[in-house]
Amino acid sequence: MRVLFAIVVAVFVAGSAMAEERSAGIENTIQSQVDAFLAEDTATAFSYASPNLKRLFGTPERFGTMVQNGYPMVWAPSEVRFLELRRQGELLFQKVLFVDKNGAPHVLEYNMMQTAQGWVIDGVQYLVAPPVGA
Repeated sequence: MRVLFAIVVAVFVAGSAMAEERSAGIENTIQSQVDAFLAEDTATAFSYASPNLKRLFGTPERFGTMVQNGYPMVWAPSEVRFLELRRQGELLFQKVLFVDKNGAPHVLEYNMMQTAQGWVIDGVQYLVAPPVGA
């Protein structure tokens, strides 16, 4: 019985460590892209996009223009806070709270994809911002 308990504990600890590593890798990818946007380095920001997004936008400049115009809170946030990571089948989604220059909160959900080179961003969906004071 002790051996079975030890195996269960070992599997749980290993699973938790893998989940923490996955979460850290995803957060690092998103934060690195945000840091690149803050530096106006669209080439580096584009490097964190999935192959699908790279095909869709074609160039780092077009990608940067889309983010700057469509997601200004991501282009130049005053604060970034990582919320929950959720799994839907094989897909992983990371919710992120962005606070824009005016102090307004925005919640976005990043669709993450693991590649041989690491985590990449396969899309971003704007979610409803939480009510003030929530």
